[in-house]
Amino acid sequence: MPSPLEGMKVLDLTRLLPGPFGTMLLADMGAEVIRVEDPQGGDYARFTPPFTSSGMSVMHHILNRNKRSIAIDLKQKEGRELVLELAGWAEVLVEQFRPGVMERLGLDYDTICDVNPSIVYCSITGYGQDGPYRDVAGHDINYLGYAGILDATGAADGPPVVAGVQIADLAGGGMFGVISILMAYIHMKNTGQGQRVDVAMMDGVISWLAANTGDLFIGGPAPGRGRQMLWGVAPCYNVYEAADGYMAVGAIEGKFWKRTCELLGKPEYTDMQFSFDRFDEIFAWFRARFKEKTRAEWTGIFGSEDTCVTPILNMAEMSEDPQVLARKMVIEVEDEKAGTMKTLGIPFKFSLTPGEIRHSAPALGEHTNEVLGMLGCSTDEIDRLRTSGVVC
Repeated sequence: MPSPLEGMKVLDLTRLLPGPFGTMLLADMGAEVIRVEDPQGGDYARFTPPFTSSGMSVMHHILNRNKRSIAIDLKQKEGRELVLELAGWAEVLVEQFRPGVMERLGLDYDTICDVNPSIVYCSITGYGQDGPYRDVAGHDINYLGYAGILDATGAADGPPVVAGVQIADLAGGGMFGVISILMAYIHMKNTGQGQRVDVAMMDGVISWLAANTGDLFIGGPAPGRGRQMLWGVAPCYNVYEAADGYMAVGAIEGKFWKRTCELLGKPEYTDMQFSFDRFDEIFAWFRARFKEKTRAEWTGIFGSEDTCVTPILNMAEMSEDPQVLARKMVIEVEDEKAGTMKTLGIPFKFSLTPGEIRHSAPALGEHTNEVLGMLGCSTDEIDRLRTSGVVC
């Protein structure tokens, strides 16, 4: 049975994390993705350690599986002409340059649209294609800072805390990029009309704040760090140190909180779940109590109970966790370049048309000849383009 996105043709001009993550999701589900990379080294992610035994960056290996690579010098006129030809082939173009770069290259939406009016042209940037921050440089931490999310993260009496993953890059850019592309793609398939899709990483993460802006939007104060229920203000939703690590308590509902208190040996705290004047007392007791046992011991106590109390795993422990393995989110593959190795699985679980890791991430320009041949270039023409440095 065909993969869900089989037949979707994607031209990928992105690099590093946001765009490549998004196009990986599309490629895993069957889209044909051709990456356009700079001949002078390609995507910076290729040089990000650690590396496989074959010398490939593990990050690049994961993010660019199931894709093809052609290396084109966009500074040369003939290189830009090749991209225009590829845009005529594609149904979706994804780019991640700063605003104005594609215009200066002559590869802006209007120009591409002249070649292919039905194309879905997705631009992923930090702040979007307009507004006062349009041309401001940024990274994940900056977008989260402007979005108010960094200020909300951490203890009430401490500084903002940097998250363990690039939230705005992966979700605000990669995932919102995919969602936007799929919506515009469905519209294009139904109507024949392509369109420009403007994805800003800051916009994406701001859209998550529906549960956090209530007081502010009805005239109240902005929520302070560690001052909302799900931000660490309450004992029923917090992190506690065990004898050998940490435990996560998410006992928000009354029945979960009641059973948690009983299993900890303090049933009298059941009616104090939202007694703010008793929080210091409850926190102190919980912190002392959790230190009495290891994570494994606490997991044995809470594991079969309805409590929402779980261990906090490090990434090595995560990779061996039975739920992770059962869901095939860390898998072992036989890679044609790196041999036997572990990689991340596919998060989409479809009963009829599951995703598939079909082949390894490409070497820089690995498919240049193949893609140029698809465009009708002769062997002599490909050799000429290579000699002149237009492609590699």
